[in-house]
Formats: sequence, C-alpha cells, structure tokens
Amino acid sequence: MRDNFETILVEREDHITWVKLNRPEVANAFNTQMAEELLEVFRDFGSGAREARCVILTGMGERAFCAGGDLKQRNGMTDEAWFAQHLVFEDLARALMDAPMPLIGAINGAAYGGGTELTLACDFAYAATHARFALTETTLGIMPGMAGTQYLPRSVGIRRAKEIILSGAPFDAQQALAWGLVNEVCEPTELLDAVRKVALRIAANGPLAVRAALRAMNHAEFSNLKADYEAELAAYNELVPTEDRREGILAFNEKRKADFKGH
Repeated sequence: MRDNFETILVEREDHITWVKLNRPEVANAFNTQMAEELLEVFRDFGSGAREARCVILTGMGERAFCAGGDLKQRNGMTDEAWFAQHLVFEDLARALMDAPMPLIGAINGAAYGGGTELTLACDFAYAATHARFALTETTLGIMPGMAGTQYLPRSVGIRRAKEIILSGAPFDAQQALAWGLVNEVCEPTELLDAVRKVALRIAANGPLAVRAALRAMNHAEFSNLKADYEAELAAYNELVPTEDRREGILAFNEKRKADFKGH
C-alpha cells in the first residue's frame, strides 16, 4: 500500500482518510492515470489493505472539484484506446460501489460529467456555494458511463434525471440541494470544516455498526446497481465507434458547437 501518487493526494487524519483530486491546473479533470490511482486506493479500501472509518473525497484548488474526463487526452483517441481507457473507469465505478466505509463528498467547485458521477458515487455530499453540476455527455455525442444513469434517478427522481442527462444543462448548488443531489451547501471557506465535522462524528461511532448499517441501507437502495450498470455500459459502448462521438470531442477541443449527424 502506498500514499505517494502523482494525480491524487491521500492524507490520513485520525480515523479519517482524505482523498484529494490533484490536477488543479486542468480543473481536476481525470485522465487515465488519475483513474488508475483512484482505483488502486479504493480497491485497497475494499480489500481491507487500507483502513479508515470514513473517507472524504474532494478536489484541490478553489475553482473545481472535477471537470470530468480529460477531453484533451481523449481528442483523436481511437475506438480501441477509448474502450481500454473506459475499462479503467468502469473498474473504478465498481470499486466505489464496493467501498465498505462511508464516503463523503466535499464538492469544492465545478463538478461536470464524471465529476457529477463521482459526487453521486459518494454516500452523501456537501457542496460549496459556487459549485455547479452537469452531466454534459450528450452534448459531446456520448452518455454517462460511470453509473450516472443509475445513481441520478435514485438521487433526484427519474423525471428530473431525464431532464439533467438529456439536456446536458448545468445547475447550481442550491438546485442540487433542492433536488437531493447534495445534503448541504456551505460557504467555500467553511466547506472542509463542515465535512470534517460530520466525518469525525461518524468515525466516533462504532465502526462495525456503521459499516453494517451502511451495507443494509445500500442493499435497500442499490441491490441491483451492478446489474443495472451493465445496461448502462451496453448503451455507452454502442456510442464509442460513432462519428458523432468523434465530432463531439473534436468540437469541444476546437471550442465550437458540435455538428451531429446521428451516425
């Protein structure tokens, strides 16, 4: 087990572990390496090699929690390379599902695409007042692929989830609070302290009891999540070899509106 990573920071504080996305120069967008490093950490949590009573996930910098997948890395990516990269993201999604201890999000800024999916993968989350959210994938000719189509309806209801995903439109922290995506909205300077306070309260409770209660609640809400995720992946994989997917990523990098043809 290691704590020295290039794209994330892993810091232990008593019985709490902080996992911090650490690419602030690109709004903490996650590339293949960040996904691999997060996967390593959360696999360690799942296996018991790494212990914590509570984990906090946040981003470095004041601007963004996570801008989603690094679309510059994906520009011009072949279908084969895209599929290979996405396998890492899929494994990460499953490792987050298997985290045995509470995972709390401290959403310190913009959370777009995969950033919103990481928020949804947390057991609950607090957000800074300036945080903004969006599942923008359909604007790029793709769709959520880290269980966003599964988590979001469970969080905000199916009709709101359809609006969010099909439009790709952003929404603010207060809307996220009203719709049930986050539990609390905090001033930016108070966010980490607020999350730390609730994490310490959880960590002070019986650790076996906390894990058992979490497991029972997840069974009530997410017992079919992994099977349902396979349906998302089947739909996602249909989009990878399309011309629209290539056009969406190219248009993003060329800073223009995509011209989708439907094939």
